Amino acid sequence: MNVHLGETLDKFVAELIASGLYQSQSEVIREGLRLLKEREDLRKLKLEQLRRDIHKGIDQLERGEFTTYTSSQELGEEIKATGRNKRVSSTENPHA
Repeated sequence: MNVHLGETLDKFVAELIASGLYQSQSEVIREGLRLLKEREDLRKLKLEQLRRDIHKGIDQLERGEFTTYTSSQELGEEIKATGRNKRVSSTENPHA
């Protein structure tokens, strides 16, 4: 397989080899592809989790497990109150 990387990437690969981190161009490219595969695998896992979360939310909606708010301010106040309650609970019972 022949791949043209362009001047910038060719120079980068040469610098990596000169540094002693890699022995050949093939090692550099394999490492780059391994990292790309890891990133792609992670992206797929995140997408799968997002889909599960969406389905969970839809199921909760269908079961009527939701709260309606009349404003974002009302929602914000509930979030703050929940946070304050958790903070108070954790200080009252630090081992819980």
